[in-house]
Amino acid sequence: MITIPGSPSCFCDNVSRREFLQIGGLGAAGLALPELFRGRAMAAEPGRTRSTGRAKSCILLFMGGGPPQQDTFDLKPDAPAEVRGIFPPIASSVPGTQVSELLPKLAQQAHRYAIIRSVTDEYTGGAHGQSVYLALTGHKNPRVSGDDIRPATDDYPNMGSAAARLLGAGHALPPHVWLLDMHRRQFAGEGGGFLGQSCDPFRILQDPSRPDFRVQALTPPREVPLERFGQRRGLLDHLQRQGDRILPRRAMDAHQERAFNMILAPQTQRAFDLHAEPAAVRDRYGRTKFGQGALLARRLIEHGVPLVTVYWNGEEVPGGWDLHYRNAQYLPVLAPQLDSGFSALLDDLDARGLLDETLVVWMGEFGRAPLIEREGGRGHWGRCYSVVLAGAGIRPGIVHGRSDRHAAFPVDGAVSPQDLVTTIYHSLGIATDTELTDALGRPLKLCQGTPIHAVLP
Repeated sequence: MITIPGSPSCFCDNVSRREFLQIGGLGAAGLALPELFRGRAMAAEPGRTRSTGRAKSCILLFMGGGPPQQDTFDLKPDAPAEVRGIFPPIASSVPGTQVSELLPKLAQQAHRYAIIRSVTDEYTGGAHGQSVYLALTGHKNPRVSGDDIRPATDDYPNMGSAAARLLGAGHALPPHVWLLDMHRRQFAGEGGGFLGQSCDPFRILQDPSRPDFRVQALTPPREVPLERFGQRRGLLDHLQRQGDRILPRRAMDAHQERAFNMILAPQTQRAFDLHAEPAAVRDRYGRTKFGQGALLARRLIEHGVPLVTVYWNGEEVPGGWDLHYRNAQYLPVLAPQLDSGFSALLDDLDARGLLDETLVVWMGEFGRAPLIEREGGRGHWGRCYSVVLAGAGIRPGIVHGRSDRHAAFPVDGAVSPQDLVTTIYHSLGIATDTELTDALGRPLKLCQGTPIHAVLP
C-alpha cells in the first residue's frame, strides 16, 4: 500500500491520488493498450515474407459450437429422414448450388462466396477445446485432450494475432479486434500464445446490439470527459519529466503515448460508433449481437483495422450452435440472425468497394453428426463439415469438395483445418514458409497445411 501524506486528498479536477496513480497505467480508462502497442512494435521478425495474396483485411465469423452442415450449406435431401432433417434446400443465385431454406438471403448471395464442403479433422475427436485450438491456430494442441483446454504461454498464437504481428500496422487502431466472446470462457488458441500477451487481440465483450453500447476500454469514466482526460495526459507527462515523488521517475514511453492517442483520437471514436450508422443499415444487419457485431467489423476494417473476429454469442439459444437437441425449435432462431448479418456484410462490403480486398471467413470448430439424436439434435462431428470464404479474390460461386450422402465423410477434395488456416495466411500475403520465434528463441513453423488453390484466384 502506498501512502502519500499531506493535504488535500484530491487534485484540482477532483481526481484522488489513488485514481491519479492508476492513470499512470491507464487504469482510469480500463486499458492495457501500451502492451498492445509494444506487440505491434515487434512486427519485424526473421523470415517475414509475403505471398501473392491480395487481402488487405480479414473478417472471421466464428460460429462457436459447430453449425450443422446438413442444415446450412451441405444439405442431403435424398438421405433418410434421420439424416436430412426437416428443413429442405432452396435454389441459390448459382445454378445447381442449393442451401438451406433457413438462409434465403445468403442463397441470393451465393455468387459472391465459395463453399468448401469437405473440411475434415481426424485428430480432435470432436472435442470443443481441441477443435477450437486447431481451427484458430492451424496446429494440434499436444498438451491435453477434451473440451476444456485453457490458454497457456506455449500455445501457438491465434491466426489473427500472428498475422497482426507479422504484417504490423502503422495505424492508431489495434491490428486485431475480437468482438464478443465464445462459450463465456477462454480456450487455448484465442490469444497471442508464445508471442506473449502483448499480441492478444483487443477484446470487446460488450453487446453491440444494446442501445447504450460503447467500448468500455476506450471510454474514460463518465465524470472525466475526453478533454479532461487529455489534460491528465499532459499533467502525467509533466510530473514524470520533473521526477515528481508521486510517480516513479520515468518518461512516458512511446507505447503509453500511443495508447493515450488512441483514446483521444477522433478516428477511434468514429470507428467504434455504431450510432453513426443509419437505422435502415442497422436493421438490415439485424439488431442482434451477431448482426451488429458484423456491422461493427465492417466499420473497423473500413477505418483501417486489418483483422476482426466476430464470435457467435447469442443468448436466445442455450449453447448457441452446439445443438445437441431441438433442431426444429432452435435452428429457426439461429439461422435468420446468421442470414441477415452475413448477407448484409457481403452486400455492404461489395457496395463500398471493399469486398475485393477483404477476406471474409465463415466457420465453426467442427460440424454436426449425420444422425439426428433422440432429443432432436446432432452430436459433434469433425470428420466432415463446411466452411464459406468470400472476397479478396476467392473464386466466387464455386463449391469445392463433396461429402458422401450423409454429409459424414469427404469423398472428393478433402482439406484439413490446417489447410484452411494456411489459405487464410496466404490470402493475407503471408508466405506459408514463415517462421515465428517463441520465448526460448526456437523457430517454429507458422503453417502446417497447404493453400486450397481450388478456391484461390
